[in-house]
Amino acid sequence: MSIIDSIKSQAVPIHPQGYPFVGGFALASLILFWIWTPLGWIGTILTVWCAYFFRDPVRVTPLRDGLVIAPADGRVSRVVNAVPPPELGLSDRPLPRISIFMSVFDCHVNRSPIAGRIERMVYKPGKFINADLDKASEDNERNGFIISGPRARIGVVQIAGLIARRIVPFVQEGQTITAGDRIGMIRFGSRVDVYLPEGGRAMVAEGQTAYAGETVLADLAAADPGRTYRVG
Repeated sequence: MSIIDSIKSQAVPIHPQGYPFVGGFALASLILFWIWTPLGWIGTILTVWCAYFFRDPVRVTPLRDGLVIAPADGRVSRVVNAVPPPELGLSDRPLPRISIFMSVFDCHVNRSPIAGRIERMVYKPGKFINADLDKASEDNERNGFIISGPRARIGVVQIAGLIARRIVPFVQEGQTITAGDRIGMIRFGSRVDVYLPEGGRAMVAEGQTAYAGETVLADLAAADPGRTYRVG
């Protein structure tokens, strides 16, 4: 394998959503170099960060009925029981909720936690307070999904954060998806909540690092007959 092929094999692709931003940062860097070289180097660093933010790495997703996979990269900030957002119509009683906080250094491509059909998708405008705060689940701008799988209905809510200003879905209501499929992204710092069915138990703890499409959040099956995997 040549050096160029080796570099290509290790390179992490950028999601197409990031192309305009990376290009804009790069153009601004060239202008800043023309104005004053130190400013150009600052712009170059920001361009590299922007490309890093919009990275879309390949993930190896465990596949088995009953597994609930992390939809986002980041820190597990809350594992609690909470009433889902009313617009989802998922439940009026508290359900197990796992919250994953994404910093500006985490990958922001979100993935489906289970295989199934997108039964409902609802966008709700709101505030832009710190997504790490518990009240962000109720007050912030958000986009919610109900994904109906063979074993359970799972709620997934993308929540905009303090500097996030755009939630971008990649899927549509009624669409059939597989666990680990890309379902959307939130630009520049945010959070994703996962609502398990009543009685579901989290297999992660607060403070743990989760990886979208790979980390198992819960196992809704009574027994584990074994897992297969997909790469994508």
